Amino acid sequence: MGMRKRKVSLQTKILGLVLLLSFLIIGTISGYFMVLEQRRIEQQEGRLALNIAKTVAAMPAVVNAFQSKDPSKTIQPLAEKIRKETGAEFIVVGNREGIRYSHPLPDRIGKKMVGGDNERAILKGESYISSAKGSLGPSLRGKTPVRDRNGNIIGIVSVGFMLSDVNRQTNMHMMKVAGVALLAFFGAIIGSVLLARDIRKDTMGLEPFEIASLYKEKRAILHAVKEGIIAVDREGFVTTMNQPAKKMLHIDGSVRRTKIDKLIPASIFYAVLKSGKPQKDREMVWKDRTLIVNSTPILNERGKVQGAVASFRDRSEIERMANTLSEVRQYSEDLRAQSHEYANKLHVLSGLLQLGAYEDAIEFIREETASLKNQHARVFEKIKDMKVQAVLLGKLGKASEKKIHFDIDPNSSLERLPKQIDVMRLIVMLGNLLDNAFEAAGKTDHPAVLFFATDMGDDIVFEISDNGPGMEEAVLGHIFERGFTTKAKEANRGFGLSNAAHAVSELGGFIEVHSHPGEGTVFTVYLPKREGVNS
Repeated sequence: MGMRKRKVSLQTKILGLVLLLSFLIIGTISGYFMVLEQRRIEQQEGRLALNIAKTVAAMPAVVNAFQSKDPSKTIQPLAEKIRKETGAEFIVVGNREGIRYSHPLPDRIGKKMVGGDNERAILKGESYISSAKGSLGPSLRGKTPVRDRNGNIIGIVSVGFMLSDVNRQTNMHMMKVAGVALLAFFGAIIGSVLLARDIRKDTMGLEPFEIASLYKEKRAILHAVKEGIIAVDREGFVTTMNQPAKKMLHIDGSVRRTKIDKLIPASIFYAVLKSGKPQKDREMVWKDRTLIVNSTPILNERGKVQGAVASFRDRSEIERMANTLSEVRQYSEDLRAQSHEYANKLHVLSGLLQLGAYEDAIEFIREETASLKNQHARVFEKIKDMKVQAVLLGKLGKASEKKIHFDIDPNSSLERLPKQIDVMRLIVMLGNLLDNAFEAAGKTDHPAVLFFATDMGDDIVFEISDNGPGMEEAVLGHIFERGFTTKAKEANRGFGLSNAAHAVSELGGFIEVHSHPGEGTVFTVYLPKREGVNS
């Protein structure tokens, strides 16, 4: 296996990048400044040499000395005095042929000037700055012609500063620049270290590749979970919303940096942002859904609220799953009741046969067969929909065990139900209404429940009536409320009729109930045949 490539830390990257940039910037600026400073010093020294040369050339004593027999006798002391006062390396005065009349070294007076750069001053009468190697070495010179009173060129003055002195002065300035640059570089090092630490603190010690990995994981988790998830910042602007949330809330497109109260009722979010305390299992009605919302604050390292995240669950789905489990259990009980009832009948038949009462046994079998045949005939002849048949057959067994006379109205007529009436809502609706009727009828001496169904008109109608004790008008207004029950001190009751009413509402229908004390109760359900039509 190959060695795993080691990732460079964020702190190292920041230090390296900042220091490299600082070095390049400081080095470039320092180098540019040094070049400018060197040129400035050279120009300054050159102008000073030229000004001194012009001053000497214009002195009457120097001009008059050219007419004497020994010009150097007058010019040499004057030139040396000016040289010492100005700090020039040399002040050389010569005639048109370049023969020196003054020089820092007296033994060179009378000899020809060295450098070969006198032509412009002697022949053209120009004043200029030049750089050449003279008898004293490389120097920076200022040259100007000497003119008599008539303006004729009679000689030349050359004032110079040694390039080594100029370079020494330049180097001194460069040392100062280098010192400042070094201090700036050390400042960049300290700043980059502090910056790297601050960024590392902001990223909670995570490296960029770790942050990228967490971001990918977060996106995968957000879109993998079935629950809707929304996160907002402290101002209430959306920072994250997964696809299930968009689907659940009927939202299309990007909503990032959108105010949450422009999308959905946001009181839960603002309550969390204000209090910093979570909100659990809060209900929120949005369009056609009732949502269960749990919201939690997002806290920074100082414990201050910097946002909130909420998860959404569709209550109808939760109720559907709960109802499914409840109905599966109910079917199990119905089958158990049916099995128990048949077992009892088999025991009776076995006893008759053991006693030799063969005719009674045959009569018993005939009566049971006729009863079952009559019940099943009505179920299968009048009710064509298999889902309703399954519910009724299960309830027939339960009614038989409880000694309740459960009958199908012979005037019933029901073809196959439309597709939008799904089996789960049908089970919840009919199952709970029939169970409620069995309980009510069971309180009488001769319990009876009648089921009627028809689809003759624009609606599908189910009617379930019982001969129970009935209900007062004050009770009728609350029977569909969740948790309401007339059975005092009984836990987990009061949900059957509420679930049935909710199922009917989801199917676009409604329930009517008629009841009077001592006269029994009739529940009538109206379901539209066409989806989206509520009659």
